[in-house]
Amino acid sequence: MKKRYAGLGTFFILWSTQSLSQLGSEMTYFALTLWLYERTGSALQTALLGVCSYAPYVLVSVFAGALSDRWDKKRTLLACDTLAACCSAAVLILLRAGALRPGHLYALNALAGLMNTVQQPAGEVAMTLITPRSQYQRTSGLRSLSNSLATIIHPPLAATLFALTGMEGVIWVDLATFAAAFLSLALFVPIPPVSAPTQRRESLWRSVAGALGYMRENGLILTLILFMAGVNLAASAFDAVLPPYVLSAPGGGEAALGAVGSCAGLAMLAGSLLASAMPPPRDRVRLIWRIALFSLGTECFMLAFARTPPWWCLAQIAGWLLVPVMNACMDVILRSTIPAGLQGRVYACRNTLQFFTLPVGTLAGGALVDKVCVPLAGAAGPALAMGLVGLAGVVICLAFRRLLGRYTYKE
Repeated sequence: MKKRYAGLGTFFILWSTQSLSQLGSEMTYFALTLWLYERTGSALQTALLGVCSYAPYVLVSVFAGALSDRWDKKRTLLACDTLAACCSAAVLILLRAGALRPGHLYALNALAGLMNTVQQPAGEVAMTLITPRSQYQRTSGLRSLSNSLATIIHPPLAATLFALTGMEGVIWVDLATFAAAFLSLALFVPIPPVSAPTQRRESLWRSVAGALGYMRENGLILTLILFMAGVNLAASAFDAVLPPYVLSAPGGGEAALGAVGSCAGLAMLAGSLLASAMPPPRDRVRLIWRIALFSLGTECFMLAFARTPPWWCLAQIAGWLLVPVMNACMDVILRSTIPAGLQGRVYACRNTLQFFTLPVGTLAGGALVDKVCVPLAGAAGPALAMGLVGLAGVVICLAFRRLLGRYTYKE
């Protein structure tokens, strides 16, 4: 057991405390959603919270990564954590003064999203610097495990705390988890510097161009990122179609939707354990493609033709079980291939290219249900939309089959 986790002491400190802080932040976001919906009754105004959080991630990620590569990683993480905590503290102050308004939440969420945009590439590089190369797959699985746990437990924890103590109690928990993560990082996590003497002489634009040039010259990296952008397009459309499908189907409803969502989280939890324990696969590129094809096709088609909650739950398990393995393979390839001095910039460019399709897919999925499938098929419209999303996912995977077939990644 000791040999299996050799060299991971520093990683465990950073991973556990940052995961705890992430849980606190997600609880606050969930509670803010409840608070805002209670006061406005508007789904659109509530959804804008997510838009404000995500917009900086897409719009300025490439520049944030270039800056992150220039800055000390530990100081960057500490500064971003502190500013994000200040946003939560500002919400608490406005709340206690009776002055909190939706506009305040949008502005503070955008600022917190900007801090996350800078923090994320710095955190990725920090994880590379403190993790032995032989442990990349195991640590990727552990990080996926903590993300899955947070996804499962933050809604009931936040809802319970919100009911018992109100918004203030949730924010105090968030600030406590921040303090634990900040002190642990400041006192117990040494992060070695990246040796990159030419970075500081480059302009910001040249730094960004260097990251894009690296991706263009490394066909495997760019092709995988573009493939995952296509997968995200279909997956985000699925996320938009799933609620109206389950809520409108006979035997569906809010309880069924909650059960279906929990099954996805539990499947990812099991998949994360699998990713952290399994031996290296023969070819990570081929495995990524096969998992994407299986997950998108199986889940969507099972849902499209199923009519009972148990089958919906089974479809979610089939669709999400292997996703952490796919993500771990992607993470190992990127972390092992990209030089540490370029990782911040390349990861940031990856974020823009790979994730800009998420809002596009979400809007497309909603429009597919409301504007196309329901007018054509009536009550069966959401099921028709689910089938079309599955078909689109399969087409995307097949379109990339030959491109990805040019590359292999074996250890």
